[in-house]
Amino acid sequence: MVEDPTGRLYELFADLLEYPTPALSRQARGCAGRLGSVHSEAAALLDGFLHSVKGLSLERMEELYTSTFDMQPVCYPYVGYHLFGESYKRGAFMARLNEGYRQYGYSAGSELPDHVAIALRFLALGVLARNADFGRALLCEGLVPTLGKMTKAFDDQTGNPYAAVISALLLVLTDEKEKEMGNA
Repeated sequence: MVEDPTGRLYELFADLLEYPTPALSRQARGCAGRLGSVHSEAAALLDGFLHSVKGLSLERMEELYTSTFDMQPVCYPYVGYHLFGESYKRGAFMARLNEGYRQYGYSAGSELPDHVAIALRFLALGVLARNADFGRALLCEGLVPTLGKMTKAFDDQTGNPYAAVISALLLVLTDEKEKEMGNA
């Protein structure tokens, strides 16, 4: 099996944007390590995240995650929410996501299909999924604008460690989008 460094990086970011587990620090170190040689600015942001959460208990990380992503609507980690709000268009968007995912044998499982981590895991499936029209649209028209909005939400919360994760991911995906636009 051929190593897919981009896909693995997306998986690691997805891990960081899901509800915290005891593996969170290891996942963040792995993500920062992979970024070190390809995107030093994003790697530095993740190092900052690691420094900020060092010594926090799992319970405290769970509280931080919940207060960041579940209790502040501007920071909900849902692509459709940021693009369409709670309108019927979000429901139509999620239906299109599920249809696109099914074409690749992928499922959102019990999570909503527009969760940022779910979208990243889809893009992590491989080059074919990322380079297809659906994958490119998900990246360029979905994830990048969503993460831009989420980043702005952290302007008032500079002390929130998750701001570094969102900012690092936005840097990585913006670079991918620019590469994609150059190949178009």
